[in-house]
Amino acid sequence: MIDPMTARFRALLAALLVVLVSAAGAGYVLYRHATLASADESGLTVASTGNIAQLLSDPQSQAQLLKIAVSKLESVYYKPVDPLTPVRGEVKALKEYLKAKHVANASLPVPSAGSAALANELAYAQSHYGARLGPDGTTDLTETALRGIMNSVDDPYTVYLSPKEIEQLKEQLSGGDFGGIGVYIYQLKTGEVVLQPIDGLPAAKAGMKPGEVLDSVDGQPVKGMVLDKVEALIRGPEGTQVQLRTHQYKKTAEQTFAITRQIIHVPSVHAKMLDGYEYIRLTDFGTTSAEEVRKALISGKSHGAKGYILDLRDNGGGLLDAAVKISSYFIPHGVIVATIDRQGNRTEEDALGTAIGGLRPLVILVNKYTASASEITSGALQDYHLAKLIGTKTFGKGVVQSIYPMPDSGALKITTARYVTPAGRDIQHKGIEPDIVVDQPVDPSLIGTSRDKQLAVAKATLAKEIRSGNR
Repeated sequence: MIDPMTARFRALLAALLVVLVSAAGAGYVLYRHATLASADESGLTVASTGNIAQLLSDPQSQAQLLKIAVSKLESVYYKPVDPLTPVRGEVKALKEYLKAKHVANASLPVPSAGSAALANELAYAQSHYGARLGPDGTTDLTETALRGIMNSVDDPYTVYLSPKEIEQLKEQLSGGDFGGIGVYIYQLKTGEVVLQPIDGLPAAKAGMKPGEVLDSVDGQPVKGMVLDKVEALIRGPEGTQVQLRTHQYKKTAEQTFAITRQIIHVPSVHAKMLDGYEYIRLTDFGTTSAEEVRKALISGKSHGAKGYILDLRDNGGGLLDAAVKISSYFIPHGVIVATIDRQGNRTEEDALGTAIGGLRPLVILVNKYTASASEITSGALQDYHLAKLIGTKTFGKGVVQSIYPMPDSGALKITTARYVTPAGRDIQHKGIEPDIVVDQPVDPSLIGTSRDKQLAVAKATLAKEIRSGNR
């Protein structure tokens, strides 16, 4: 998916926060592949000045931006929206923002329905309090109003994305090319920052092992630091050097890595032959993921894999297209997922006819952070009895988002449909129960090691399937 993820995206991850260095985390989202339409498709237009701050501070442009946001929310959100709801959301967001900025006793007009009311609330806040918020106060209030409108429906996946956030999301979904060292970053509840080097990239080549706890970057301590800041410290121009001080998880001895940054393309698939089985760990469902999975499956077949392990633990989702493509490698025909919009219209996504024969036996590893696109693939393969799911119940994210660009270079991300599995299961807030439950702490230092109980059960299950002739 994704980014590092913004704080709002990361809030979805509860105990464990997961980001890619310089690539935005998808964070429990399912997107339709293309931006579906320009935000002015309803006839509303805002002339872009080329200067985002100027656009956001111009009263006429502000009114149009708010009108676009509420019009789109009311027309495509997957549930009906009461006309007063967006205005109440705007007022709530503005009041909370003013309170956070220590503007005492801030008040706004009583909310009323309509786009004029939206503009009036913002104009009132700007005229009465904007000057007290500094040179960017007017712009910040406009962005706050947009966020409030989208947050009004109490759906964590329906949000306004700033220009910076939408660029981060695009980078994550495309794999991202940036100056970095090639690691995943995890943050534990203790505040410790854990690094997972990616094979073949600078950190791994420098000798870094999985599960290194990051103590400092160029001498600056990072424990408890927000991951956006950690990512910014590690990232830098190609050819420059960064010095990391680390220690192994639950150990104390420190070591220093001096690593030269290079342009990094982050793969979403990490595959290897493991005890005769092709092990494929998929970290997200991005634009390159389906082709990466296909190559890994073909490689496994060419090396005589006895069975296949698809690891979707901690995979928070991504593109609907990618989920359909990847599922189609295993499912020869039939429905993979069906989406249902607010009018009850059902759209079925069928297998693409690209199945690769001989991918049995198959197990899929899942946990409570397996979400969205991951649940589509897991649910479909479970419904067709093509794979056994092993681990713990999945997250339970059964809704689809569409992204609509805004004239300020930001975007509206709106939940436009819910989805069900081929057998008609609605997994929203329910999740998917694995066939074999194996409890294990969500700890990135365990994955792929001898302490990984879920992986051990996966291999044992495959061995049993082979002995019983279930191929």
